[in-house]
Amino acid sequence: MNRRVVLLGATGMFGQRLAEHLATWSDLELVLAARSAGPLADLQDRLAAKGAVAAISTAVADRDRPATLVALSPWALIDAAGPFQGAGYDLARAAVEAGAHWIDLADARGFVSGFSAALNDLARDRGVLAVTGASSTPAITDAALGRMTAGWRRVDRATSTITPGAQKPGLSLTRTVLAQAGQRVRCFEGGDWVRRPAWGGLHWQSIPGLGRRLVALADTPDLDALPKRAGRQALFFAGVEPALLQRLVWVAAWLVRLRLLSSLEPLAAALRPMADLISRFGVKRGGMAVVAEGIGPDGAARRARWSLVAQADSGPAAPSSPAAAVLRALLDGRLSRTGAVVCLDLVSLDDILAELAHLPIAARLEGWSMERHGLFPRALGDDFDALPASVRAVHAGGSEVLVGRAVSAGRGLGALVARVALGLPGRGAYDARVEIAAADGAEIWTRQFGRHRFRSRLSLPRDEPGQFEERLGPVAFRFSARCDGWGFRWIQEGWRLGAIPLPAWLGPRVRARSFDRDGVYRFSVVVAHPWLGVMAAYAGRLTSRISL
Repeated sequence: MNRRVVLLGATGMFGQRLAEHLATWSDLELVLAARSAGPLADLQDRLAAKGAVAAISTAVADRDRPATLVALSPWALIDAAGPFQGAGYDLARAAVEAGAHWIDLADARGFVSGFSAALNDLARDRGVLAVTGASSTPAITDAALGRMTAGWRRVDRATSTITPGAQKPGLSLTRTVLAQAGQRVRCFEGGDWVRRPAWGGLHWQSIPGLGRRLVALADTPDLDALPKRAGRQALFFAGVEPALLQRLVWVAAWLVRLRLLSSLEPLAAALRPMADLISRFGVKRGGMAVVAEGIGPDGAARRARWSLVAQADSGPAAPSSPAAAVLRALLDGRLSRTGAVVCLDLVSLDDILAELAHLPIAARLEGWSMERHGLFPRALGDDFDALPASVRAVHAGGSEVLVGRAVSAGRGLGALVARVALGLPGRGAYDARVEIAAADGAEIWTRQFGRHRFRSRLSLPRDEPGQFEERLGPVAFRFSARCDGWGFRWIQEGWRLGAIPLPAWLGPRVRARSFDRDGVYRFSVVVAHPWLGVMAAYAGRLTSRISL
């Protein structure tokens, strides 16, 4: 027998993505619920056109009329409507009282923190499960943190960051952000609870596959959930795309911090059109990252990072994936507990990611020993050990001279600029000599191709796990590393002139590889500028070395 599942907020940003996913499940009867009949009918038609296999119907209802929803006799009710800030538990209580399972996507800290106390006894008495916070925060964050620190002796610090792709902001999301902005929120820092202004602490944060994003402190359930695992510091940051919109939120928050306004929430309807206009200039890729520091199973200092990147505007599906995972576990009979709980340790990270497997969404787990020596062993972390022997030998961190052969294909105006400004080689084949000098955690690379000689300095930036920086004169390029079976690729994350960060569209793009072929270390580099064309393109091999 199919189970009837009522999805409230089905026409919203997250509700639509969840509806699309649940419509592919053949073992449920899906009731789409929202305030307006027209959008519901349009959604039902779209789902049917996409080949929905679930039995689908619609109902006009909202959170303020619990009786209307309860009258639908749901086996489970999912609330994806929002906003949950300032919301009560009347609807959840009515659903549980009627014997329905409850799942919500609440990201409001107050709603989540008071949920269990308000509904646990009733849910146990009715023999149902009521789950709150089945969303990115805190469900995905907590599941990822548990996975990445499994077996650790101690977790000292944990930080979660979410930065969605640019999207038309709904009124609910706009109200949520503006209601927080400038308000002082309770955070766990230095082993104690302190208060910090929400949407303050503006800084750049790197996420693999996304590059650097501007983020700020946000008030979500993670600020309560993370300290249960981390003993010294637990913070949550969020960003909106593009960076201009993030800066405007940060500036507006000062009106509250300076007590010129008590809250920005009343301005949500007026400011939403401007946010919509600005968001059109942002990129559609979004993602999240969880970083942890502590003591690993062997007693050594460890750092780990789990990250998720969503391509092609698939990001809005991620927040609803924990709700889908909980519903699937209930349908399959794998989740038999009762009561009212926060979505922590309820479903596994694998269960959550399985609900996203049909989308262009990729997750990645990285780990680093903080006691490694050498720039690249520290930057690549545990992945360094899996590199081919020839690649490990060159990048192990010692001082040495390597010799071999190189071919350069640089030509045209861009190549001329590179030769004059940096001493890069022109077109031709050359004897290659590379001298690596290790000093104070950095490396000085002196490359000589024939008569052409140029030098760069490689170093590790602070508080940016998995990244390294190469500086040639006043210009510096920031990279992360992506390992494969042959070596690793240098993934450009940003660039700067002196201390000034510059936009990616203004400067050259660097694509580089360090890899093994037939037991020989090889390299390839292409530097191209959108206006000047290819500035440098060289490749070669290094076949012998002299240790210094």
